[in-house]
Amino acid sequence: MDPVLIGEILAALMFVGVIGVLMLGFPVAFSLAGTAIIFGLVGWWLGVYDPSNYGSLAGRYIGLMTNEVLVAVPLFVFMGVMLERSGIAEQLLLTMGKLFGNLRGGLALSVIVVGALLAASTGVVGATVVTMGLISLPAMMRAGYDPKLATGVICASGTLGQIIPPSTVLIFMGDMLSGINAQVQMEKGNFAPEPVSVGSLFAGALIPGLLLVVLYAIYVIIKAWLDPKSAPATPVPEEERKTLWREVIVALVPPLLLIVAVLGSILGGIATPTEAASVGSVGALILALMRGKLNFTILKQVVISAATITSMVFIILFGAAVFSVVFRMMGGDALVHEFLSSMPGGTVGAIVIVMLVMFLLGFILDTFEIIFIVIPITAPVLLALGVDPIWLGVMVGVSLQTSFLTPPFGFALFYLRGVAPSSITTGMIYKGVIPFVLLQISALVTLFMFPDLITWLPRMLYN
Repeated sequence: MDPVLIGEILAALMFVGVIGVLMLGFPVAFSLAGTAIIFGLVGWWLGVYDPSNYGSLAGRYIGLMTNEVLVAVPLFVFMGVMLERSGIAEQLLLTMGKLFGNLRGGLALSVIVVGALLAASTGVVGATVVTMGLISLPAMMRAGYDPKLATGVICASGTLGQIIPPSTVLIFMGDMLSGINAQVQMEKGNFAPEPVSVGSLFAGALIPGLLLVVLYAIYVIIKAWLDPKSAPATPVPEEERKTLWREVIVALVPPLLLIVAVLGSILGGIATPTEAASVGSVGALILALMRGKLNFTILKQVVISAATITSMVFIILFGAAVFSVVFRMMGGDALVHEFLSSMPGGTVGAIVIVMLVMFLLGFILDTFEIIFIVIPITAPVLLALGVDPIWLGVMVGVSLQTSFLTPPFGFALFYLRGVAPSSITTGMIYKGVIPFVLLQISALVTLFMFPDLITWLPRMLYN
């Protein structure tokens, strides 16, 4: 049999095999690396893989550990955990709830606003869903909200951290797409391609993120208008309203200043994402200190939590590097290129297939696991077909966010299920997120049909 064909068969089997191993519950990083090593040994035995290729891993690992852009990841994680422990989310939810209390659906609107603010402050999805579930869900239940609407709003708003900058997912995608795009353009003979930076990806994700916030808010307003009993108003006593403006300033101004300092410096070209992340970390410490929540015990807990999350992400990245080396050296990239290039509909068909695969993988894998596996395999093909790298990165982010919400396996649903009271059934959560999943899909279709919604702001800022 043709060695090339054998290698491609092994590469395809390896991709299927790693999904199967992950579904059995084995740790992701070791599943990726272990499956790749086993198939590499089989390929070596069949004469279609050279084990000396493993030697390139050392240089790749050193490159990852010394990559200045990726230093932003632990800093943003630290900032998110510190803001969570400082109680700023709780204060925001309570204050925004009072501010919108006289409106039908006001509590739900406050959850959406706070979800967007926390996403723009932290970029940590799980912590946002859990925090809002613990604080806002009981309040919405006491106010007489429909449990389906309440749980749907919390899950959808919590996942905004997946796409609204400074999302850690976008940082990794920006770094990967930058290298992939440079390689693809060089193969085309373009030795001076336009750079793809994390900042440009942040800029591209800003309008889609705000679009989702607006769609969520419009749905809540329409729902409250058509079915007032599902989202009743929660009027604030007149005495409390007299001092409400002061509470709003205290709760809202500090996180807004942090958002402006972090995102504004990145989008304005004043600072790199890493520099802005360091400013954000210091800002989170100052906010915690101002609230009297900063002491050695809390600082120790935050550092340990941030180090644990960061280590988890990077060990997955290292395992994915082993998988990528074996997959590509056995001809897997050529197989993917041939498969996607032959799709009906050309480039559009290839994009739809990749998005669909990522969406389905989102049921069983975490976001980082998906992008570390799929982006290095599929992005070179799509970029070679002429797809804009910034548009691709943002579309992937929105698609994975949709997968995070979709029953029965969406991760956001499990986060909320873990903190919701027993009176809230899993079925209620599933039914509650369906309208928001449809809104996500409509946003994806809109971004697909009008790509300038993603590419316009980066073009204006960086060109």
